[in-house]
Amino acid sequence: MYTLAIEREFVARHFLVGGDWGPENELHSHRYRVEAALEGPVLDRHGFLVDIVALEALLTELVAYFRDRTLNDLPEFAGLNPSIEHLARMLCQEVKSRVKAPLKAVTVRVWEDGVAWAAYRGER
Repeated sequence: MYTLAIEREFVARHFLVGGDWGPENELHSHRYRVEAALEGPVLDRHGFLVDIVALEALLTELVAYFRDRTLNDLPEFAGLNPSIEHLARMLCQEVKSRVKAPLKAVTVRVWEDGVAWAAYRGER
């Protein structure tokens, strides 16, 4: 099984709702690092799992949507806490739906300030 992964970083704001999480209930920002890892059993005729330039462009586009925004204000987070778990799932589903290579799985890991991370794995 082959794995190809790339990373991007961005800063965004959020606040948590529905519980007493102290300062996390107030609007604040985090530096996020996103890793998208694609897995598949076969390479194309060039010896690539996927075109890394296309994957870099896709992740750059996805991250740009969230950059410098308040996650709570985005329609994707309506009714949800803007957690790194939800963010990882959203990004994973987007990557999985847009990459057309014969993949077995896509895993997206999201770090929050370099101290915590969550991941979501979507299989095909």
